[in-house]
Formats: sequence, C-alpha cells, structure tokens
Amino acid sequence: MKKYAKDTSASALVLNEFAETRISNDENSNLVFDYHVKIKILKREGFEQANFEIPLRVDKSVREEIREIQASTFNYENNSIKESKVDSKSIFTENRNKYYDLKKFTLPNVKIGSIIEIHYVLESPFIFNWHTWEFQSDIPKVYSEFWARIPGNYVYNIVLRGPLALSKNESSIDKDCYSPGGGMMADCAFFKYAIKDIPAFKEEKYMTAKNNFISSVHFELSEVKKFNGTVVKYTEEWKDVNEKLQRSEFFGDQIKQARKIWADQVKMVTTELTDPLAQAKNIFNTIKKYYIWNDVYGKYSDLGVKKAYQAKKGNVADINLSLVGALQAAGLQVEPALVSTRDNGLPVMLHPVMSDFNYVIARLTIGTEQFWLDATHPLHPFGFVPERCLNGKVRIIGKVSDWVDLKPKVKDKSVTEIVLNSKDGKLVGTMKVTHDGYDAFEQRKKYFSFSTREDYWKEQAKKWNAFEVKDYACQGVDSLEKPFTEIYQIDFTETTNASIIYFSPFIVGRWEKNPFRSPERNFPVDFGAPLEEIIMFSLQIPTEYTADELPRNTAMSLAQRGGSYFFNTSVLNNKIQMTSNLTLNKPVYSAAEYHSLKELFSRIIQTQESQIVLKKK
Repeated sequence: MKKYAKDTSASALVLNEFAETRISNDENSNLVFDYHVKIKILKREGFEQANFEIPLRVDKSVREEIREIQASTFNYENNSIKESKVDSKSIFTENRNKYYDLKKFTLPNVKIGSIIEIHYVLESPFIFNWHTWEFQSDIPKVYSEFWARIPGNYVYNIVLRGPLALSKNESSIDKDCYSPGGGMMADCAFFKYAIKDIPAFKEEKYMTAKNNFISSVHFELSEVKKFNGTVVKYTEEWKDVNEKLQRSEFFGDQIKQARKIWADQVKMVTTELTDPLAQAKNIFNTIKKYYIWNDVYGKYSDLGVKKAYQAKKGNVADINLSLVGALQAAGLQVEPALVSTRDNGLPVMLHPVMSDFNYVIARLTIGTEQFWLDATHPLHPFGFVPERCLNGKVRIIGKVSDWVDLKPKVKDKSVTEIVLNSKDGKLVGTMKVTHDGYDAFEQRKKYFSFSTREDYWKEQAKKWNAFEVKDYACQGVDSLEKPFTEIYQIDFTETTNASIIYFSPFIVGRWEKNPFRSPERNFPVDFGAPLEEIIMFSLQIPTEYTADELPRNTAMSLAQRGGSYFFNTSVLNNKIQMTSNLTLNKPVYSAAEYHSLKELFSRIIQTQESQIVLKKK
C-alpha cells in the first residue's frame, strides 16, 4: 500500500486496532487493559506515530502499571519481512505531573512503508471509570474493536458518543468469568463494539474539547454488589453530593477555614463601605492580588487554604474557595460553582460524575444581579470569567444545588480607528485601538509581560510591515473594568509620488484566512463569548490625486439576528471614509449554522483583500 484511497492526505493508517478489558481474578481486582495495534506509515509526517506514549494515572501511592510491552517495526527488504524490535532498555517512564506518568519509547528503523506493531497490558486500580475507548484519532483507521467483560457484581452506565455508526454492537453473558482470589464466582456481561472505515478526527477552529465529539464508548461505575450481599452505590443524587461537598475536608471545610483566616482583613477593606457591591469588589481585589496561581486546575483544595495563605499561592480551588470564604465573612451571598473547562469536555448532567469537573469559581448574588468571580489572575476584572471556563453550564454547590448557564457579561471586542493624511509626500497619522472585554484582558496580559512600555510597543510594531510606529501612548491599562486604549503615531514608508497608488485600508485587524474551511462540520462553532470587531478608516486624499477605485460596499446578516458583517466606503470633501463592522451576537453556533458562518467569513476575506486605488490628476 502506497496511500490510503479513502483519505489520500493520511500520513499513517491504523490497519487494525483491538483491546480487551476485564477485572482481574486476583484479590486486588484491578482493571486489565490489553491493547494491540498495527499502523502503516504512508508519509514522512507519519513517523511521529513511532514515538509512542502510554499515559499512566497516579494518585498518591496508587498508580497504574504496565505489565508487558512488545513493539516492533516491520519492513519489506530484499524480498523478505525484516522485524526490528524495541530494546527494553530504551523504554522509560516520564513524570508528567502529580496525576500522570508517561511510559515512552520510539520504534526503530521506521521508514515510509513500514508497519509498526505495539502490544501492551496495562493494569489499573482505578475501576470507577472503566477504560474509555476512542474509535477515532488524528489518523484514519481501517478497523477498531473493543471488548469489555464486566462482572455482574459491577454495574456501569455505558454511553456511546460521536456521529459514527457501530459496525458491531454485541452483548452476551460469559458464565463464571469472575472469581477474585479463586473464591466465589460471578458471570460477566460481555460487550463487543467495533467500527470500520473510520475517518480521522480533525480538530477545527473554535471547538471545545474533542472528547465531546469524537466517536467513543464511556463507562461509569454505578454500583458494586459484594458477595456478602451488601451494595455500594457510586452514582448518587446531586442532593447527596451537595451535602458531602459542603462537609468535605477539601471543599466545604476549606471555605469555613477561609472565613476565619480572612475575617480581620475583610473588616479592614469593608468597614467604611455600606454598598455590598463596593464591599465585594474590595474583597475580590484583595484576594486576587494576594495569591499567585500555580497554574494547576482543581475542584478540590490542594495545599489547603491555611497553607495557601501562608505560601501566598495555590491551585484554582485554594484561591477561589478562599475567595468564597472571604466574601461570606462579609455577610455576602456567595456559593462555589463546579466547572468543567473547555479543554476538559462537557460534564454529564443526568447524574453527578465528579471526575467530570476540574475547576471551581464563585457566584455572588447582590439583589437580583449575579456576578461570576475568578481570582486566579491579577488582571481579571470584577465579574470576569476566563475563556477557559466558558463551557456551557456549571453546578452550584450551596443551600440549593442546581445547573446554571455560565454566560459571559462582556464581549470579545476591539475598535480600530485609523486617520491618515499626506505630509511631505508621505502618509502619516494615528491608529487608535480600543480593546474591550476579553480582548482587553488578553492585550493587558501581553502589555504587562514586558518590563517596559517601550519594549512592549516596539515588539508590537514588528508585526506591522506596512508602516513604522513613531510614538505610543495608552489609556486605561490599570482600570480593569474599563476599555484599554492604545494610540500609535504611524508613518508609511512609501512616498506618494507614483502615478497610481494601491492602498489597503486593512493595514491591521485583517482576517488572512477563513477559519472555516471544512466542507461539513458535525459539531458546534464555539467562540466562547460574543465577538465584535470594528475598523474605521479615514484618508485625506493628497491634493494631486483622485480616488479612482474603492472597495465595493457589502452587507450580510445571519439568520435570527445571529450576527452580521457590514462594510461601507465613501468619499466626502476629498476624504475617503470606510467602516468595517463584524458582529457575532452568539457565543455558540450550531452545526446547522456552520455554512452561513463559513459564507460570512468568505465575504469578509473577499472584502478585506480589496484595495483603494488613487490616480494622479
């Protein structure tokens, strides 16, 4: 095989993939995952498939282990098959973080045309989530099959996700398959799932975690029936989980401790204030300036709020549970909210699955208004939720536990105003850029990453080839709840003495490529927050020139007021004026709206490629 006819762009192809999962009959009753795959290398880009990694979960002293690894490369040389085995000495373990290790190795002698074959057995003590099986990956597969032998003692909720239809979906009973320690015996439910001719899953712009959309099968432990007749339930009602979290030493107890730790300082920053909103802002600003986030997510406190207070740093829960406690110390109505971040996937909403959540924020209620708060970054304005958290609904933990939509109160907005005049045979002028909402946060973060203001704007200027930046000023950089405005004094290097001048009004803020290029899309387009981009351009035509050609006016709207693009140019008093306005009113667009979005951006690209033509009189 030189290429895969069903996807000629494929750099590699899974010829056959198989795995079987079962619970061992040893006394430890670990979950055993037996995996076997053959991959054909079709292009040089496919060599990366030879760098194999196996994630191993770790939880303190308990960890997953690899029992055996067999890996070889097969090449057809001199009319025979040559096998090159992986040397066991080249297999090593890398500590990725406190939760995961990686078993890593590279297959030898890989060439275009090679077939690599890997077989390993993984043993896991974590049986709460039976091994998830993903049929799709970033390369296509001819065939993928997964077996699960689940003892009758164990009851799992099984969920199939993704758009691909199963080629095999069988279930049967395997008699007396489970006998832990050689004692009592139980039957097993035996499931077989398979899909053939599986296309590669290609990640696209503006999508959340791929595990929301990839074709896969998921297992979640519901209950265990022990041989002595007792039943241990793992799937609970939210009211039970809500009560447990409020009593938990890593959650509710931490909020109580934070109330005591921050009580005196809360009094100091609120004692002369009667307005609850002003009190809340002072407390929020105090907390976010006090702590340094260690870049670790978490719904549970890691260090504990006492140690985090002493160290002035901690994970997300250390900081935001401290925030909740501090706000409660002031008598304000606030509850923690569990979040699954955008890159973590959507949480199951039917029943509690605590492993779905990896983040916690605060919900503050003042009168009829709600504010979402996250104190993990000093540049977060009051009421600002970072984009990583914009993933649909969150779960409130408090007197009433409920799902609530997490909707951003601000847009991702920028307004660019360019005013140009002719001076001494050159175009000179100002460029004013006003950043608001999410755009303001990102630009401030970039601004403060430089040691001086001059270093910042000189680095900014490097990305603009059409003009030189002569001077820079800014406003509102420290006023986090207001827009951040930047003013550049700019000069164009080209002189205005040619007979014809071609000039693009989109000297900044131009969409170079359409972000939506796939012919079809089976999942939503998720921008996180509504988007607004406005560009206003003004050019005083040099006295010796006249406007010979202007970009064509255009307008397009999405259905149901979903958004629009408006572009207009005109000449008035020898001045060219242009306005470009892109508005996307919704943070999320369905797959059915994809083609309209694609057409909208095609129109934008086409418009922004056009030019102003000035001709000498």
